Amino acid sequence: MIESLVVADATAAQIVRDAEDPAARVTDAIEIGARVLDRENSGAQAEFVKAELEKASREVDGALVERTRTLAERFDTKVEEVFGAESGHLTKALERHFSDGSSEAVQHRVKEAVAEFLAASREDLRKQFSATDGSNPLAEFRSSTVQAIEGAQERQDKNLRALFGQLTELKVELEALRGEKQKLEELAVERERGTAKGRDYEEEVAAALDAIATGQGDDCDAVGDFAGESGKTGDVVVAIDGCKGLPRGRLVFEAKDRRLTKPKAMEELDRALQQRGADYAVLVVPTEEELPANTGSLREYQGDKLMVVWSPGESPVALELAYGLARAKVLMAAGDDDGVDTAAIRDLTERAVQALANARSVKTNLTNASNGIDKAREGLEALEAQVRGYLMQIETAASGQQSL
Repeated sequence: MIESLVVADATAAQIVRDAEDPAARVTDAIEIGARVLDRENSGAQAEFVKAELEKASREVDGALVERTRTLAERFDTKVEEVFGAESGHLTKALERHFSDGSSEAVQHRVKEAVAEFLAASREDLRKQFSATDGSNPLAEFRSSTVQAIEGAQERQDKNLRALFGQLTELKVELEALRGEKQKLEELAVERERGTAKGRDYEEEVAAALDAIATGQGDDCDAVGDFAGESGKTGDVVVAIDGCKGLPRGRLVFEAKDRRLTKPKAMEELDRALQQRGADYAVLVVPTEEELPANTGSLREYQGDKLMVVWSPGESPVALELAYGLARAKVLMAAGDDDGVDTAAIRDLTERAVQALANARSVKTNLTNASNGIDKAREGLEALEAQVRGYLMQIETAASGQQSL
């Protein structure tokens, strides 16, 4: 639980704002960030191990150089003792065996002396490099060097095994993160595609409603991007007679380019009524397929809800009829039914809906037929004019100006 946390990052704020579940989105961001930080920390530990190994190698190299230098100095001393020009053992032996006063055979004396000396030298040198007792000056160096190399190798093997295990775990986590990232990217693309499509349809519906409201003297506002009392549900709000003075009622229209279940659709319309302070709600969808199951176009639900099918590019008569019916219902409720012939309005509404159904049938015939197009179009226009006539009568009846 994090209280009073403020993250001043536009990208993070936008991602959380667009999420359907902001808490879940923040949780995902923290978990993914934690994994990335843990991976970076493991990389830093690997670098530290590498640096320690390099340091140990340098120390061993320095010790080897120092021991080698000492050995070379001792070897030079031995060579000087043996081959020195004045005090060397070999020089003295040669002088003794090859002087003018020597009575022994020169070749035998030289061969014996050289063989004896070389044998002694080889044995002494061999002992210094192979013997491990205390008499050998190189024994301690040889033992410590072997121990240092073996210890360094053992530590290196242990660290490499641990590092290999960490790298394997990081590889698995990296693959998992890549999979999660790919899924999030695909989800974002689909969400952006769906959002853009829905936004275009919402704007088309708002433009058509604005044209209808202008003819009625109503005030129409596209409010999809602005929050109401407690949210943003509801795309277009119409204030009845809002251009003439104090509104006599409010309508809210919710545009959806995808199919909702019937309970979800009713929940959306109830929320739109509450958040926009409206008296009547209308759900607008582009085709019959987007209507919730077991519902129909221009059928009223719960006394304050209506659904209508309208697609951009088509005649707005269906949207006009839904607008007129919703408007009449609000005006009837506002006028307390004084001077209003409710039965006549109900009859006119049924006639208008039937005429619209006939208009759709004619339109289907117009689309599929190859002959009689002009006649079918005239019939369609006549039926649409008939629907608009019924709407005018409904408006008059809802206003209580005359009896039908």
